[in-house]
Amino acid sequence: MKKLIDEFRRGWQGIAQPSLVFSTAFVAGCLAASTIARWGIAQIRPDVFFTPYFPAVFLAAAVGGARLGIATAIAGGALGVTVNFSSAAADSARFALLLMFWAVCGVAIWGVEHYRTIVAQQREVSKRLIQEEEYRKLLVEELQHRLKNKTSTIHAVLHQVLQDQPQIWGSIDRRLRALSATDDLIARLDGSGCDIKDMLHSELGPYGHVRFNLNGDPLFLPAKLAVSLALIFHELATNAGKYGAFSSARGLLQVSWSMSEDRLNVTWDETEGPVIENVGPPGFGTKLLQSALRAFDGKTEVRFLKTGVHCTMQCRVPAS
Repeated sequence: MKKLIDEFRRGWQGIAQPSLVFSTAFVAGCLAASTIARWGIAQIRPDVFFTPYFPAVFLAAAVGGARLGIATAIAGGALGVTVNFSSAAADSARFALLLMFWAVCGVAIWGVEHYRTIVAQQREVSKRLIQEEEYRKLLVEELQHRLKNKTSTIHAVLHQVLQDQPQIWGSIDRRLRALSATDDLIARLDGSGCDIKDMLHSELGPYGHVRFNLNGDPLFLPAKLAVSLALIFHELATNAGKYGAFSSARGLLQVSWSMSEDRLNVTWDETEGPVIENVGPPGFGTKLLQSALRAFDGKTEVRFLKTGVHCTMQCRVPAS
């Protein structure tokens, strides 16, 4: 029974053509059911000859295709002409109805066959898309693996060259690690980007979750914008660890963000940190903060208040 149901399902979905035995039995069953229905209708209207066979033709075409539908239409027409449930004999009017029945069946069979062809094409397209998606994922995983290897190689080469210049190496090392951490976070989401809160937790987590507070609705960032913001957050967090809120036992950080249409507004607010009295000349970090969001029609403003560093960021969030 399970095999018959599976064969019916595969035929109905157009996956495979039913076997000859199943097709013959199915058509015979449909014609028998239609003939029984015709007998019941004949108790009220004896002049109904072909209408009950329409469902049989439709089901046969839907399950077995055009050939099975045509065979059912021919057999149903023959039964409508030869089998009588009244004393009326077959006349020219019945043959005219037979031609009309076959014409309508032909249109129905064509429609069903056309639909089956479209469904088969869509199924084939879906199959190819699934295969291409699997292949794309494989390529992305391979590229991510190679990128990680190249990053590790660059990291090792720079460390070897700059091992006698610890200050320069320390600055480069931190930024490379920040980029690598952000790439890993984006890669876990199939390269499409990441949520801003996940990024901030990844960057600020090492300083202790009780040292910062995040306020804002869930916001998914496209990959390029996520990388730029990750560099900014890393720069600000590094400075907070050296000179700002995270360098003090009581220091706290609050990061808030909101959306206004397609504009993102982020506020980085440090409190209870040491008072910053002297601000040195702009270095690489300051230039990075000022330029990282220009590609997104954005800007970054940093103010050194008595309560701590106050930074505002504004930029356009590209459509996903």
